[in-house]
This record gives sequence, C-alpha cells and structure tokens, in this order.
Amino acid sequence: MQEIGQKMKLIIFELNGEEYAIPVQQIRSIEKLMHITRVPNVASYIKGVINLRGVITPIVDLRSRFGMEETAPSGSSRMIITVVEDLEVGFIVDAANDVVDITEDEIEPAPEVVGSVENKYVKGVVKIDKRLFVCLDLDEVLLLQELKG
Repeated sequence: MQEIGQKMKLIIFELNGEEYAIPVQQIRSIEKLMHITRVPNVASYIKGVINLRGVITPIVDLRSRFGMEETAPSGSSRMIITVVEDLEVGFIVDAANDVVDITEDEIEPAPEVVGSVENKYVKGVVKIDKRLFVCLDLDEVLLLQELKG
C-alpha cells in the first residue's frame, strides 16, 4: 500500500500577475506595507529594514529579486514575514491571495522554464483546478549569506 504524502498548507501570493506559494510553516505574519528604513551597501533587491514588534527585519522586494519590473506599491501590496534558519525576512509582494491545502506529492518538479523566475528559486509547481502555483525555495531566494553579511 502506498503512503499518502504529508499534508501541508501553502500561502498563495501574487507577483507580476503570476501566483506563487510558500509553505505556511515558514511564515510568521502578513503585514500591510509600512515605512522601510534604507540600509547602505546592500543588494538592490534588499529595500531596507523595519522594526516589527521589536525585531529588526530585512525587507526583500521579490519583483526586484526576480528581475521583474518594479512597480509602485498598491493598496493590495503586502509584506510576507518569513522565518528561515532563525532569521526573520519580509518579502514585498503584489498581493497575498489565499491559503491552499495540498499533499507534498502534489508538488511536481519545475519545468525548465517557469515564467520569469530562475529555476534555482523554484521547488516545484502545484496544479489545483485550473490554477498553477510556483512553489519557491526560500533558502535559494534569500541566499542567506548575503543577508547575514
């Protein structure tokens, strides 16, 4: 008898009209945009830091990180605060859409070309009904050594 894949929840968010996913267990909170303090001499996709409930949190613009055209934030723009290797990092996204339940075996390997996001950032893709979500690998997206200095 085949074992059923482990259940997991994904937060679905939007960037440049495409839907992406991050496992819920890596997310601390979803926040409205707030003032970001610029930090000199950091990668261009790191927009700065915020003080979120007493924790200094670096903020990454995912559009910039993925080489997409940067746009002015809208009313639906959000910061998804994640935790990777005990480091809190916020991602600016166009919108945080919803939460979906999947099993791990529903994540398919990423095809060679996934929109405009480099394959190294992609864990796989999930198809639910007519929707397709690109599951991101936060370790690769962050390149933690860049944030830790």
